Parts: sequence; structure tokens; C-alpha cells
Amino acid sequence: MKTIGLIGGMSWESTAEYYRLLNELTRERLGGLHSAQCVLYSVDFAEIERLQVEGRWDEAGEVLSEAAKALEAAGADLLLICTNTMHKVADQVSSAVGVPLLHLADTTAEAVRDKGLRRIGLLGTAFTMEQDFYRGRLAHHGLDVLVPDAAGRETVHRVIYEELCLGIVKEESRDAYIAVIDELIAAGAEGIVLGCTEIELLIRPQDSAVPVFPTTRLHAEAAVTRALSTT
Repeated sequence: MKTIGLIGGMSWESTAEYYRLLNELTRERLGGLHSAQCVLYSVDFAEIERLQVEGRWDEAGEVLSEAAKALEAAGADLLLICTNTMHKVADQVSSAVGVPLLHLADTTAEAVRDKGLRRIGLLGTAFTMEQDFYRGRLAHHGLDVLVPDAAGRETVHRVIYEELCLGIVKEESRDAYIAVIDELIAAGAEGIVLGCTEIELLIRPQDSAVPVFPTTRLHAEAAVTRALSTT
């Protein structure tokens, strides 16, 4: 099995999900006592969040690039950035190392297309929903991407940073998210991308009338497939 390098800590709540999923998926595929061969570099999210808010993306990219270099030095054969938002600097991180970076938006788009869907609703941080680095990557795969209205985007973003990143899961926040999802479905969304790794702590498949695409799980599944491949 190839070694998977995880750039995590953004937040550690979802990074813990990555670790659990990688190990469960490896055991499912190999059986017995098998577990994932991986290394983790967990950054201080407070520093990254401050750089996000201040628009200092190049500096945030440098922090993640240094993490990527450390993982490569530790023997990682492929890398995951364990957050949707920080894929804004994915090209910067990828160019800093000689091992492949498995892009989260690509694995998500592949799963959507495999379902035969084209028009999707996207939930995530304000950065992910409003900027082109993620929406554009999905669109490049032929997907039509819908996002919530301004009030919906504010609600989704606030719950991520003020609750989910702190491990807080509230029923009223789930209800608010379901209302946003219902509005996206009414606007024509055939599926809903949970485009923030923490959202899977809150939203379940049964909370949507159309398929949901849990990006953390999809990313982990793609990583295990790559790690177990012979090429």
C-alpha cells in the first residue's frame, strides 16, 4: 500500500473523520487487521483562518506547502488537503512537491458524473461558495453549480466556523441547512455537494430529497483506491 499524506487540522474535527474513513475503507478492502498507511501534518487552524479572513492566501499556501514538503520527506506517495476551502491554494501546494496531490473537487465531480447528474447545489464556506477556485473546477467537469442566496450562504458559513469546527452539532442548525438544501432543490439542483469537510458532521443522506455527495468520504475513497493501485 502506498503511503497517504494528510495535510490536516482545518479543522481537526474533520481531519479525525479522514483518519477514521481511511482506516475503515482499507480494512473493508483488505480485511483482517489491515489499516491505512498514512502520515499526518496537522496545522494550527487559528493561523490559517486569520490568513483566510485577511485575504493572505499566498501566505496560507506557504504554510500548507511546507506541510506538504514535510509529508513528502516522511515518505508520502500521494497527498490530500483535508479541507475544501484550502484547495484555493492547491496548485501552489502541488508545485512545491514531487508527489501527486489528489484534488478534492475532481474526486467529487467524478462521483457526481457517475450518478448521471449535471446540476448540483454547493454548500461550503463563503470562500468555497462565492469564489471560482472550487466552483470553476467543478464546472470544468461539465457541472452546473448552484449556490444558496446571500442569507443562505451566511447561515452555512456561520455554522461551519462557529459550530462544526468546534465540534458543536445543533438540531436547529441541521434544520436551517435542510431549508437551504430545499431551496437549492427547488431551483433545480439534482444533487447536493457537501463542499466543506465539516458539513458531514451535520447533514445526513436522509436530510435531502436528492443525492448528497459527502466530499470527505469521496476524497478518502479515492485516496484508498489510489494507494492500493499498482500504478
